[in-house]
Amino acid sequence: MDFIFPQSAIFAGISVLLQTLLLCSTAASLEPYDLLYASGVEAFYRHDYENVVLYMEKALASYTELRQTKVQCRLGCNDQHPFDASFSDLAFFSAVLKRAACLNECMESKVGQQLSVHLVSGDVIQDFNRRVPYNYLQLAYYKLNQLDKASAAAHTFFLANPEHMEMWQNLEHYKLLEGVQESHFQDREARPHQQAFTSGVKHYDAGDYEKAISFFEEALLEYGKADVECRALCEGPQKFEEHEYLDYYPSLYKAISDHYTQILICEHECVRDLATRPGRLSPMENYLPLHYDYLQYAYFKVNKIEKALECAWTYLLFHEGDEFITDNIEFYKEALAENNRPQDIRPRQDAERYVRRHQQELKVLLVGSDNLDFVYSEPNYWSATFGREDINRVPSGTAIGVLSSSPSEKRTLASEMDAGLREGGPVPYDGVQIVLGSEALNGSQRVLLDGVLSEQECRDLKSAAQTITMAGDGYSGKMSPHTPNEKFEGATVLKALQYGYDGRIPLKSAQLFYEVSEKARRTIESYFMLNSTLYFSYTHLVCRTAIKGQQSHRNDLSHPIHADNCLLDTEAYECWKEPPAYTYRDYSAILYLNGDFDGGEFIFTEMDAKTVTASVKPNCGRMVGFSSGGENPHGVKAVTRGQRCAVAMWFTLDPLFRELERLQADEVMQSLDDEHRMDILNPRDEL
Repeated sequence: MDFIFPQSAIFAGISVLLQTLLLCSTAASLEPYDLLYASGVEAFYRHDYENVVLYMEKALASYTELRQTKVQCRLGCNDQHPFDASFSDLAFFSAVLKRAACLNECMESKVGQQLSVHLVSGDVIQDFNRRVPYNYLQLAYYKLNQLDKASAAAHTFFLANPEHMEMWQNLEHYKLLEGVQESHFQDREARPHQQAFTSGVKHYDAGDYEKAISFFEEALLEYGKADVECRALCEGPQKFEEHEYLDYYPSLYKAISDHYTQILICEHECVRDLATRPGRLSPMENYLPLHYDYLQYAYFKVNKIEKALECAWTYLLFHEGDEFITDNIEFYKEALAENNRPQDIRPRQDAERYVRRHQQELKVLLVGSDNLDFVYSEPNYWSATFGREDINRVPSGTAIGVLSSSPSEKRTLASEMDAGLREGGPVPYDGVQIVLGSEALNGSQRVLLDGVLSEQECRDLKSAAQTITMAGDGYSGKMSPHTPNEKFEGATVLKALQYGYDGRIPLKSAQLFYEVSEKARRTIESYFMLNSTLYFSYTHLVCRTAIKGQQSHRNDLSHPIHADNCLLDTEAYECWKEPPAYTYRDYSAILYLNGDFDGGEFIFTEMDAKTVTASVKPNCGRMVGFSSGGENPHGVKAVTRGQRCAVAMWFTLDPLFRELERLQADEVMQSLDDEHRMDILNPRDEL
């Protein structure tokens, strides 16, 4: 089992200092979490795994307790010493001073009198935000044979670091171990409001509307609590980075406005924080309004029309004039009128207060932006664009007369109309056959074709691959980037042409690689009826080979389930278009060179990365093409015998992201054509 140990050089060689500091802090009732964390790291490098667990668990507990104490003290002192709108300056600052004294007294009573020992460096804060302590814990628990706790720690870390392939491999290893159960893979840092929302979506999609309602209502309740905590945590010390190089001596009101502006921006941004899942840069789109969108339809499905109307009105607080919801409101009002039930139902009051406060904060920030030395522009917190990658996961309103149809289907239809997605265009090459389209492949923007290559062309390319491919090419030099049970070798078009020009492989084979990739590009462009040019983003001839002696009892994949232009989040049924994903990729194609191996099927799945919707058995000349977003999660089953070779191609509609090596390959091909023409016009004399 391969583990990548976390590296924290700042902790090396400080054991004596740490022990001294810990002894000095014994008078405090709460030990500083950064010192506990440092002791845990030191124990890790001594291979003292019992103390790794001891210190890391204490550090996590201390971190949580300090955070909760700040929230409780700040909220309690604010309640004890409220501001009054009629305050004079003297009364206002009297309340400020009383709050400060109250806060000091409260914090000292709970964490100790030496508050300065709880000041933590930015590096340590970042480690805790990235859940790094769980990386240490998962190995320590594994070494101590506490596999249930190791599984939970690994899962907790991986959710916040989904690009960490070594941890993914560790998780796959844990799943194979005797005694490890699915229930052991728990998120120890799960945020209750997000957890309840995700459960609500799952029950909603399963048609269990009563349970969905229960979870969505719980999610809203937990969201309110999380919002209060988030805003309270904003009331900390602020940094004035733009003034750090100066002697900053502002006037009274300038200093107050500078500090308060940062706090207000932080509080205003809690909308974003509460909608952002661990390890993601982007928030879940339209997150808070979606609760009411789901609820209005779920309540309708259980015949609670008053509640459905209330939630529909509430949704309009965020999206005034939304067409679907407005139609639903009219339908609900008509249904109530027919049964002589009251129709004068309004939005939820707590949501009205929330939106009103949000608008008031924005006005204050814009005033400051216009008159003080900072710039603020309001992000679109409630965006609800139809062009999402995970369109099938979003509920929509239901127009009058079609309330029995699925909300997801309604939004999907609107999305496809809005995006102008088409398929079924002619294939521009003889002999290439369309085998299956999107409907037969149980998805959207998918196609399976045969006859793209002849048997001889497959043999020529596979033969060339044995010479030009290099272990780890295209995978940052990693020979086994996705699974330790297979070896990956790859090569680009430019490398093939260079080898052909040098005579290390037949030049016609190198040219064939170039030409067949162009054939694939034109086929995808034509079949999906694209109105603009499709450019190469990356082209890769890759062979994956089963490693002998490592194939028994495999349950991993040759390539994990993923999407090509976004980060797949199976917990939230989201796909995040943010780095490190290749967000500029629009279409993908895989052209197979052989089928004489075991396993290696290409699979499409649902966004849960578990439910297989279609499976493709590779064969010579067979090609699968699809759009690159979250609508098409895919992966490769384990290759358990032999070698699987294919030409993998990714395309973009944006010329700014054209593949540089492809442009160089174009120049090489042009020079070869020029040489060929010169040979025809000026044949060489033979001696």
